[in-house]
Amino acid sequence: MIKRCIYFAMAVCLFLSVAEGRVWAEEAALNDIVITTTQDDLLAYFTVVNCFTEDMDRAIHNGIPTTFTFFVKLLEVRSSWWDRKIADLKVSHEINYDSLKKVYILRFSEDDRKEVVVKDFEEAKTLMSEIVGLKVASLNRLEKGEYYRVRMMAELDTIKLPLYLHYVLFFLSLWDFETDWYSVDFRY
Repeated sequence: MIKRCIYFAMAVCLFLSVAEGRVWAEEAALNDIVITTTQDDLLAYFTVVNCFTEDMDRAIHNGIPTTFTFFVKLLEVRSSWWDRKIADLKVSHEINYDSLKKVYILRFSEDDRKEVVVKDFEEAKTLMSEIVGLKVASLNRLEKGEYYRVRMMAELDTIKLPLYLHYVLFFLSLWDFETDWYSVDFRY
């Protein structure tokens, strides 16, 4: 009977720690959203906040690659018909830690997998979580006087471990986060 109580208490503690991790992960959000134009293009700027946990930081320092994927859509809003999709972008930021050189290697798909090397982890986390001047669409695809909506969200890609380690390290799935979709409406 005592063994059953101990097992039950351990199961409850495990459940509560898992639930707490999921609650924290749900707090990831987009912030500082700016949609603007240059002479030729529509650009998006935004930041993901609350997207790193201590466990994630430790895993990155242990050499596990981590990827954030950002989704951005541009729609023409039409009242009497379905919205028309103009752009549908998927960009990713990947971080790897080189423990021998003690540097963080970041790759950005929006810059043709451009590689950036930094020594400071806080700087690396900032670069990972920011979208800066993402070209959403060319302005010649937009019509003057029409209404448009830019939708965006971010997610942490599932950690892909070699061989069958994902069965042993099942708790890594607790890192998965996905922000809500955020929208910015404007008239061009």
